[in-house]
Parts: sequence; C-alpha cells; structure tokens
Amino acid sequence: MVTDTSSQLARLSVSLPAELLGRLDAMVAERGLPSRSQMIAELIRHELAEHSEGVPGAVLAGTITLIYRAERGRVRQALAQTQCEFLMEVISSQHVFLEEDQSLEVLLVQGPSERLQALCDQLRKIRGVRQIRLVTTTALLPPLHAQPMDRKTT
Repeated sequence: MVTDTSSQLARLSVSLPAELLGRLDAMVAERGLPSRSQMIAELIRHELAEHSEGVPGAVLAGTITLIYRAERGRVRQALAQTQCEFLMEVISSQHVFLEEDQSLEVLLVQGPSERLQALCDQLRKIRGVRQIRLVTTTALLPPLHAQPMDRKTT
C-alpha cells in the first residue's frame, strides 16, 4: 500500500478475476461514477458499517426502511408503539402510502448497534411487515442540544 500524504489517499493494488472486474466496470458505468476507486470505496464503507453493527457498544446512525400492509391501522399502531419503546434511538420517521394497500416507512435512527438491531427485530415481528432493512454508518449526527457545563439556579 502506498500513501500519498499530500491528499491523504492510500493506493491499493487488487487482483480480481476478469469476470468480476468486468461486472465491477459495468456497475461503475451504470452508476455514472468517474472511477472504479469511488465504487470500491463505497463498497468498503458499506461493509465496514455492516461489520460495525456486530461490534458491541458501537454507536451508529442510519435508516430502517419498512414496507408493510396497512390492515386497518393495526400495523401502524403496532409500529408506533414499538418506536415509542425505542424513543432514544428513533430520531424521526417518514411514511408514504403505496399501491395495493401497502405503506413505506423510513426511520432515521442512531444508537448502540445492539439497540438498533433489537428495534429491527421488534419491528420484524409485527404481523403485516413484509420487508425491513437496516442501513448504518459509523458517522453520527451532531448533538442536537449542547449540554451546559455548570447550570446555576437563580
């Protein structure tokens, strides 16, 4: 590995089967990326974030994407109740109605990896949830409120 200190880039040489390299080049072209390096960096970031999900105590930010059947509000009520149980981890949610009585909900989350996984597991148990996916990153949201160092009462 060669490190370029002027731009904080490290160069890496990788050997791949020709078929795999061809598929990578096709993906780079389809996504309109300027280079293989950008695609490889994105893939590595994704894998590192996924790996961090299994590291005990790792605090992560991300999204939970759900697709579910609306079923007379019962599912939405169960989803809301579960989110309330994870109030410290669920920062916000966005809901839209889809065709065929389905809904899409995206939760913005941040917290210890174990809590985020527990949230996903609880949501997955709700009858009517058809798909669920947690996508995380190790980059965190900035603190929402600054905590005063010494709060004096008058």
